[in-house]
Amino acid sequence: MLRLALFDLDDTLYHHYLGVGDEIVQRMNAYVARYLGVAPEEALAIRRKEATKYGSTLEWLRAEKGFSDAEGYFAAVHPEGEEHLIGPDPELARTLDALGLRKAVLTNSPSEHARRVLAKLGVADRFEAIYDIRFNSLKGKPWAESYRRACESSGVRVEEAIFVDDLPKYVRGFLDIGGMGFLYDESGRFPGEDMPRIKSLSELSAIAAFH
Repeated sequence: MLRLALFDLDDTLYHHYLGVGDEIVQRMNAYVARYLGVAPEEALAIRRKEATKYGSTLEWLRAEKGFSDAEGYFAAVHPEGEEHLIGPDPELARTLDALGLRKAVLTNSPSEHARRVLAKLGVADRFEAIYDIRFNSLKGKPWAESYRRACESSGVRVEEAIFVDDLPKYVRGFLDIGGMGFLYDESGRFPGEDMPRIKSLSELSAIAAFH
């Protein structure tokens, strides 16, 4: 039986088309460019080539580029005011309330970013925990331990949780350890991915009801 709904944050609890995630990526590219001493376009190309085998850009920088200033990275990539494009989402609140499961966030972003986003959406009180990248020792999704630690801290087994994310590799990480994962693909960005998917978070209520 399902007991916990574990959600990704960015481009999952708010709509991709708002552009918040795009701004995050732009700041990330700018930071990598400064650190490596290259143009932003080159930084993007390097990231796409070298960082794909890691869970996050931060993990890649730490593993291969001698990077150690995680807090400086967080401050630059997730500054105060970054949530300016987000507003209250009563429909999201109703969807979460209808789910009938405990809820937590699992994100590769820092907790202060998650708290700001949840507050702007008006749903902070729906989540009992935020499992951020610091919680996972700066090495988060899609590594198995990040999902297991989040579930263990919530007092459930992996098989008792449902996980939703907008990126295939993070959903696959949860599926690979025997969990129930769904790709949130509201605009059909990943037509070639062979995995369970939803186009609206409201679909989760029916799924949870049968498990």
